Amino acid sequence: MLERPDGRRVAMVLSGGGARGAYEVGVLWYIFDDLARKLGGAPSLDVLSGTSVGAINACFLAAHLADPVLGVRRLVELWSGLDLRRVMGFGMRQVLSMPRVLLGGRDQGAGLFDVGPMTDLVEGEISWRAVSRCLRSKQLRALSVSTTEVSTGRTVVFMETSPDEVIPTNPPPRTLYRGERIGPRHALASGAIPLLFPPVRIDGELYVDGGLRQNTPISPALRLGATHVFAIGSSPEVRGEVVREGEQGPTRAPGAAFLLGKLMNAFLLDHVDTDIELLTRLNNVVRDGEKAYGEGFVGKLSEQALQRGCPPYRYVECVALRPSEDMGRLANEHLRGGRLRGDPLVLKRVFKLLDLGATVDSDLASYLLFDGPFCRKLIEMGRADAHARRDELLAFFAPVGGK
Repeated sequence: MLERPDGRRVAMVLSGGGARGAYEVGVLWYIFDDLARKLGGAPSLDVLSGTSVGAINACFLAAHLADPVLGVRRLVELWSGLDLRRVMGFGMRQVLSMPRVLLGGRDQGAGLFDVGPMTDLVEGEISWRAVSRCLRSKQLRALSVSTTEVSTGRTVVFMETSPDEVIPTNPPPRTLYRGERIGPRHALASGAIPLLFPPVRIDGELYVDGGLRQNTPISPALRLGATHVFAIGSSPEVRGEVVREGEQGPTRAPGAAFLLGKLMNAFLLDHVDTDIELLTRLNNVVRDGEKAYGEGFVGKLSEQALQRGCPPYRYVECVALRPSEDMGRLANEHLRGGRLRGDPLVLKRVFKLLDLGATVDSDLASYLLFDGPFCRKLIEMGRADAHARRDELLAFFAPVGGK
């Protein structure tokens, strides 16, 4: 991809959330299939930024940018065909490792579930050479994968860029940017939800899910020069508390699984509203300043910022797409509605033991239900939500002046 003559740099930001990542696959399906036909070709991307399962989806997309339509169709096929045993395992080995999950150990640690099946999926379905080839040929300018470093708690963002791109030197507080050739261990580390999956060791350090501090990685995209940001969230937009007629809370005291699900929502679900609000404020400063002081206002502000070693100010167009339905409720309905694909008896017993699906909001289950039929429901919701904002997406992705 050559530098755009109009100076646009489009970034796509993919959030975390375990099995909720199927939703963003549905959005990608609409953008690179239905929307691409209306645009006359697949939209061009400059930056892909992902966290957790969003990092895995971002890496898959980067590997298929030479033909994103077929690539995304394959991604839909993979998610729709999942069963729990292909993603995570649970057996006697995991039962025996429970003390290490709680107390730690001498090795890299353990998780409640075996990540081996997911490792096979990531290594076998993503051509990591194709990822690097995509960046070398400048079909993509940069790919970033966010993780959390266990020893320090800081966010470490691994970045692989095209040859003429420079890794940003001005990360936010408690964040480190590292230029590195991205591979399966980076993607798996980004998706290693603490306690559920074991940490991943990279260059002697242990890393877990990047969503603990940066679930919607807009910041790396901005530091990489994005002028247009498209972000896919993994939770509905909430404005205040709405109690619907006929609804009530749990009929009994919530158990550990219910509370853990809510904690995971607080830690792992995207804080896209906060990011968008801050971005909107800065955009308003740019627009209001230019109206009040003329077109040179932004340039003078940027001069001062550059002297401090900070990035220059600029207007950034941002579109965020979020689920129209609560995924915790959908997970509850799915668990109560019938069999899981492949009828994984042991995992079903684990789900029952954890009391997943016992309340109206099965938030924890929504992270773990790597079950094809459930994922397909999320995919279809993502596609429908994207279609509902077709005109806005057409305006966002359409190249200035046409092709």
